[in-house]
Amino acid sequence: MSYCEFTKDLKQNHLDKKYHDFYYGYPVESDDELFGRLILEINQAGLNWSLILNKEENFRKAFDNFSIASVAQFDEQKITELMNNKGIIRNRRKIEAVIFNAKKILIIQEKFGSFNNWLTQYVGFSLKEWTKLFKKNFKFTGEKIVEEFLMSTGYVKGAHDKNCPVYDEILKCNPQWKRNA
Repeated sequence: MSYCEFTKDLKQNHLDKKYHDFYYGYPVESDDELFGRLILEINQAGLNWSLILNKEENFRKAFDNFSIASVAQFDEQKITELMNNKGIIRNRRKIEAVIFNAKKILIIQEKFGSFNNWLTQYVGFSLKEWTKLFKKNFKFTGEKIVEEFLMSTGYVKGAHDKNCPVYDEILKCNPQWKRNA
């Protein structure tokens, strides 16, 4: 079942419905928000997306409003604090990956001006190429995490079925997709 099918009968105020209708597949330009989406996708691995949506505000608080610069400075004491935070997923490997990835994004920002600029230059890559690129640069970024991150932030197609009411809106926001719509 696609995410579109899953959300079609949900009430408007349901978190999955709101995410589907207003966030999933829409471009994200803010580097910190892109990083936040990557944090959520990494933490979703092996878990239910609804669980992650329910914990999003807790993640936002725990990871300093998804500030890349701040998270890159997290130390062992902060990792211990996060491991005791019942509001987030307490998986040390995931937490360490998030901190490592923040440090890598700072390097990317220095070289390319922004994380968004870096991502944009690879639009058109196949999923296999994207996954290889992410695995080369980041931790805890398997194929499904990379695919969901890229779809959810508008870098690749697939966030919505063509018969989904949101699909046409997503096309307007992602003109690079119109060629193959």
